[in-house]
Amino acid sequence: MPKEISIEVYGTDVICASCVNAPSSIDTYEWLEAAISRKYKDQPFSITYIDIEKPQDLEHRKDYAQRILDDEFFYPLVLVEGEVVGEGYVQLKPVYKELEKHGFSAEAQ
Repeated sequence: MPKEISIEVYGTDVICASCVNAPSSIDTYEWLEAAISRKYKDQPFSITYIDIEKPQDLEHRKDYAQRILDDEFFYPLVLVEGEVVGEGYVQLKPVYKELEKHGFSAEAQ
């Protein structure tokens, strides 16, 4: 069984102005959590929602939040094990591909 994979979703309550018709950051977080749980049953992962407008205690989270606020990335921004896999209008395929690089398998039950 693969180790627990860390997924981080960065965003804020306000929908990204550049991401027309995209779901909100929190909607993206909830959607990803449900989709990953369904596809990769019983495979360990943690998913964390990080509000970029709130103070962060971890340095890498401060860094990504500031980079989003500086318009380097669109939000929501999704990282799998520290690797950016989606921003703005997030797609499942790149997220799944990165999880499978870390040993996730849709066949594993």
